[in-house]
Amino acid sequence: MDNTTVLHSLFDGYAAHPDKPFFHQPIERKWHTFTWADVVQQAQRIAQGLHAQGFEKGDRIVIMSKNCAEWIITDFAIAMSGMVSVPIYATAGVNVIEHVIKHSGAKAIFVGKLDSLDAAKQAIPQSLLSISFPYPTVECHEKWGDWIKAFEPIENPYMPSAEDMATISYTSGTTSLPKGVVLSHKNFASAADNVITLFEIRDGDRSISYLPLAHITERSLVAVFVRRKVEVYFTENLKTFVADIQHASPTGFSSVPRLWSVFQAQVISQVGAEKLDKMLKLPIIGKLVAGKIRKKLGLHKARTFGSGAAPMSESVLAWYHRLGIPINEGWGMTETTGLASGNMPFSHEDLGTIGKPMPNIEMKLSADSEILIRGDLVFSMYYNDEQATAENFVDGWFRTGDVATITSTGAYKITGRIKEQFKTAKGKYVMPVPIESLLFANLNVEQACVLGAGQKQPVAMVVLNQSCKRKAKDIVQSLQGTLAQVNSQLESHQRLDFIMVCSNGWTVENDLLTATTKVKRSDVERHYSWLFDDTRPDGILWEEDLH
Repeated sequence: MDNTTVLHSLFDGYAAHPDKPFFHQPIERKWHTFTWADVVQQAQRIAQGLHAQGFEKGDRIVIMSKNCAEWIITDFAIAMSGMVSVPIYATAGVNVIEHVIKHSGAKAIFVGKLDSLDAAKQAIPQSLLSISFPYPTVECHEKWGDWIKAFEPIENPYMPSAEDMATISYTSGTTSLPKGVVLSHKNFASAADNVITLFEIRDGDRSISYLPLAHITERSLVAVFVRRKVEVYFTENLKTFVADIQHASPTGFSSVPRLWSVFQAQVISQVGAEKLDKMLKLPIIGKLVAGKIRKKLGLHKARTFGSGAAPMSESVLAWYHRLGIPINEGWGMTETTGLASGNMPFSHEDLGTIGKPMPNIEMKLSADSEILIRGDLVFSMYYNDEQATAENFVDGWFRTGDVATITSTGAYKITGRIKEQFKTAKGKYVMPVPIESLLFANLNVEQACVLGAGQKQPVAMVVLNQSCKRKAKDIVQSLQGTLAQVNSQLESHQRLDFIMVCSNGWTVENDLLTATTKVKRSDVERHYSWLFDDTRPDGILWEEDLH
């Protein structure tokens, strides 16, 4: 492993090619390019601005914004100051914002692009120094542009050691307030070098940054961008998302299962599932059709594809593989600085698994089939939480909370999380994730959550793709077929009493998804607690019919 930090790599790149394009930021549909010189010099000016406030080495500085060039520049500036960055999701609610600011002991906050300003206005204390990025956002004490003009580049930027704290990354938290994961510069360097090797990242590759930079996956990719001189394109908003991907023509693309499912639904709604299936079976026409679809998605130049954050249905993975998009499923956590295991190089035999551990990672299963992990990627402690740190480490191994099996090829297959399994009224334990994976074989299903703690049988909540016509005969028949097919593969205590089609999707805004689009199971269960009634009929139910 290259033991130099990402900041060392940044200055090396700056010295070697100051005028090379680095970031591409769309603003009102015009693309603005930042060279390596622009990025480093702006970071040095912001670093000088932080020092001018009297802040000291180790002080915590918060960043709260949607992805943009200034987000990463600020992160570099904080490192150059010897300080510690603390990201907050742009979609975070009042409680989370207040908790992170207070728990981290933050000295200042940079605020940028937000879909809604309400939570930030309410949660950011007036006593905390705030600096606004050059986009519409909440009113702050200082402005980015003023700092860039007022401060000269810092003359002697701090060059961190591998063991220095780089960030406190707060987990997205599906059940409670997030914990602060302490990550070092060594953690990020190790994570980057793994991705570079396994994905064969090349100098001059292109990437599009749209997954939240507050999330560890996107954050660890920044180190890859620096080490391999990758040009980074940002997106402007949801409406311009596909157009921005097409403009960037990324050489690699990773996403979460939900977005892959949305892309799939859009393609099928335009072509038709049966028609597409027939065309893809024709040797020459199939290749032409697959190529056109990849180009329309903006992925025609991509060599590698990834998915993470949640398990992906094997049927969806197989569907994409037919389009020439072999999706490498990866697995990791904030505590492992992102990707720790993956199906890389892609193996069709390992489809539906998270593949094998990264080169500098050790993984094994406990007696309870929990994944235990240790290595250069693994964090050292939870910030100001000795009890949680002690509870989650055993003999130097981190307890991930994920339950898995190991296949004949040595690949790991996630079957769920220890905290997610529930016991029915029959006293039998049910692991929901494998059942949900079976439900996703129905291409009409976009979201699924299996519940049933204390109930006679599990039940499934599903959200249909937007392209589906609710209660249409073919949709009802497909769901009935799915229910029968799923139950035929389950033991008696696991079988679903019914599938309920929810009226509205689960989103970050309605607080049923985390910022990383993980389902908040406990919140979904509370939201639909009225549903559990022994008089409910079996089969396919529609939420609007039950109120």
